[in-house]
Amino acid sequence: MHDDTTSDAQPANQTADADDSSDFTVTPYDVEGTVDYDRLLEQFGADRLTDAQIRRFPDHPMLRRRVFYAGRDVDRYLAAAEAGETHSIVTGIGPSGPMHLGHVLVFYLAKRLQEATGAYVYIPLSDDEKFYAKDLSFDEIEAATRSNLRDLLAVGFDPERTRIVVDRLDADVLYPQAARVAAGITQSTVDATYGDPDNVGLSFYPAMQATHLLLPQLVHGRHPTLVPIAVDQDPHVRVCRDVAAKERFAADKPAALLGKFLPALDGPGKMSSSSDAPAIELTDDRKTVREKVMDYAHSGGRVDIDEHREHGGDPAVDVAYQYLHTFFEPDDERVEELAAQYRSGELLTGELKEIAAERIGEFLAGHQEHRAALGDLETELDPYRLTEDERARLRPSVFE
Repeated sequence: MHDDTTSDAQPANQTADADDSSDFTVTPYDVEGTVDYDRLLEQFGADRLTDAQIRRFPDHPMLRRRVFYAGRDVDRYLAAAEAGETHSIVTGIGPSGPMHLGHVLVFYLAKRLQEATGAYVYIPLSDDEKFYAKDLSFDEIEAATRSNLRDLLAVGFDPERTRIVVDRLDADVLYPQAARVAAGITQSTVDATYGDPDNVGLSFYPAMQATHLLLPQLVHGRHPTLVPIAVDQDPHVRVCRDVAAKERFAADKPAALLGKFLPALDGPGKMSSSSDAPAIELTDDRKTVREKVMDYAHSGGRVDIDEHREHGGDPAVDVAYQYLHTFFEPDDERVEELAAQYRSGELLTGELKEIAAERIGEFLAGHQEHRAALGDLETELDPYRLTEDERARLRPSVFE
């Protein structure tokens, strides 16, 4: 495992050699090309999850199938969960538009972990970061925030053990802690980890991200925290681990659980609202899902039916299959059966797309039913907000 006595902060950008045909870039603000996940582990200094570690997690297809495939210090978190000791999960979102499939799956994983072990779950919404990083007004970001909050509430977290925080809404308790954290992060660390920030807001923002990841410990005391995220967000965890290692913060280094991207419909990068192909949004109906999958999903099949029947397709590059494998077909045997049928040519690309569209449509119908059942947003959100006692623990005293 990674040595706790060393710094975790390393350059966030990973770009293959110029003569390598698989050039790719992964940063918190940019993902391009076909990602080599093994090389990212070398770059980021994380460890591939072992079979034994996977078995210790509550059963979930994204863990069984190694969609979440690597991490740091997960044993410490698992030991606390197994012993019934305090443990927590932090995973959030930057609200810049409607949520899509690539956003929501990690929250369903977090819900599964909470149901199985009673973990605290903290969900930060970094609305201020999106103002620094995107060409969006505060009004546009607020509209996205309200929409995202409805989708997060629809997931169905336990309100007794879940806290949803919004940077601008909860600035009175978040900002003083972020200011304290910022004093423990050097500009050279920010530059080395993120590159040259576009503005001073992004230069400061790692302090706010570190505050997010330390929130459960600031509220509940020192304990193991797990951060399940896509690999592009790992730099935030590494900077926070450096902060936590400083004696004055008296916090355990948050553990990381790193996941692969849900590919864009046109492959191979992560699903994004800015992709050439449309993202599948959480409000899409079954007809819209089917149209998007049938029209845009990248195929691993052959150019014509006869050739496909003879030579078969490649599920490793077929986006419809990748969606089924990632989450939307829960039966492992069925997933393997679909892959075998596709490789043999028995299953055609159009048929595979139909299966994927149906499974995704079923999932979204259930999510939308829960979303539609929500009442007034402020009323629904209230049980998930920090309590006055919790806020008091986060407010610094003038006598400290």
